[in-house]
Amino acid sequence: MKLTPAQIEDYEREGYLFFPGLFSPAETATLNAEVPKLYAEQRVENVREKDSTAVRTNFAAHTYNDVYRRLAHHPRVIEPAQQVLDDGVYIHQFKINGKAAFDGDVWQWHQDYGTWFNDDDMPQARAMNVAVFLEDVNEFNGPLMFIPRSHKKGRQAAAHDLSTTSYPLWTIDNATITRLVADGGIVAPKGAAGSMIMFHCNLVHASGSNMTPWNRTIVYLSVNSCRNHIRRFHRPDYIAHRDFTPITCLPDDCLRS
Repeated sequence: MKLTPAQIEDYEREGYLFFPGLFSPAETATLNAEVPKLYAEQRVENVREKDSTAVRTNFAAHTYNDVYRRLAHHPRVIEPAQQVLDDGVYIHQFKINGKAAFDGDVWQWHQDYGTWFNDDDMPQARAMNVAVFLEDVNEFNGPLMFIPRSHKKGRQAAAHDLSTTSYPLWTIDNATITRLVADGGIVAPKGAAGSMIMFHCNLVHASGSNMTPWNRTIVYLSVNSCRNHIRRFHRPDYIAHRDFTPITCLPDDCLRS
């Protein structure tokens, strides 16, 4: 899948692109069918919520599940990343974030590059996230919130929050968020299962807790330029991957075969 010049311009200006319903219901059902099995496994790749047994994040499913291996090679995910980053790309991080009904906790305001710079020594902000909705995302069940154009401000000062949730994060203080929102506002792309978002690794984002009866599961593929690979191998390799081989795309129908 190739982006148009207008889409590239929008991405560079706003920091994200939203593709409603990009994956078909059948493709999304194929992805969804694997999630309960992955979440049921007792393995280190499943990080659970602080005060619940609900899975907060499943890491690296593409390394041990064939369906998610195919998603990690899907041209609708990989080709736009190659185009924007102007390089071969690899998966720096792969996670299935399960903001479970009633139990899904917040993700604080942050930039992903802040974590990748501080924890993994990623040299430059030449990376992006690609997020695929596995369930409908509405205004109530914890949609992603973005501050448009915040990626233009560069990497923000961040503190290492080790206590708010079960997963440590480099988070941005309230005064900085207030200033950034005054400049860019807040948007929260919402849509049906199968929708996809691409967003810059410096785009400031967050999501609230899920107090509804509706799960909100999203797959995140953090895609990095091969020439920008990490230099520090401090975190486990299921969180920060070590394979910097450029990804070769599978056929577009790889989730339907």
